[in-house]
Amino acid sequence: MTATDVDFWFDPSCPWAWMTSRWVDEVSTQRDLAVTWHIMSLAVLNENNDVSDEYKAFFPRALRYTRLVAAVAELHGQAAVKPLYDALGTRIHPGDRKDVDAIITEALAEVGLPASLLAYSNSEEYDPQMRASHFDGIERVGQDVGTPVIAIDGNAIFGPVLSPAPKGEEAATLWDGMAAMMKYDGFFELKRSRTRDPIFG
Repeated sequence: MTATDVDFWFDPSCPWAWMTSRWVDEVSTQRDLAVTWHIMSLAVLNENNDVSDEYKAFFPRALRYTRLVAAVAELHGQAAVKPLYDALGTRIHPGDRKDVDAIITEALAEVGLPASLLAYSNSEEYDPQMRASHFDGIERVGQDVGTPVIAIDGNAIFGPVLSPAPKGEEAATLWDGMAAMMKYDGFFELKRSRTRDPIFG
């Protein structure tokens, strides 16, 4: 039996993408998934949108992480993306840290990447590749969504938005249901208002 091809687009700063990625990791222990991790950017997504000043103030920090991941993908290959995401996200989300230079430096050291890569977080050098990855994901689902974007065997959706990330058989059951819905070309949307923040524990 062949593995199911899954593509996952994330912004490292998004707590909801982090929650969903933890769920996909859990599902991967129970289902045969071949997951490819791609960068996307909330800053790019909202660059022409009217957003609050508070949200705008978040974008420069978020861009540093997306630029770093894009550079690492180009310079060290796809296999380096998920370990770096895990190392960054653990510090950003459950760690609740904002010290970008220290987070990046520690994350690079944890995954065995050169400390010199920190410079790319302040560089536009790999913005074309970052933007190409972003739009590859977002064009599959439309502009009125966010991160994460998941594609299963080429069929893509935004989300799901989960809190907390389900575990065990519950995680696999949810995955199977979502995968079944996504196979139907006419399925577009399920939604209800969020009543809790991300629960990282």
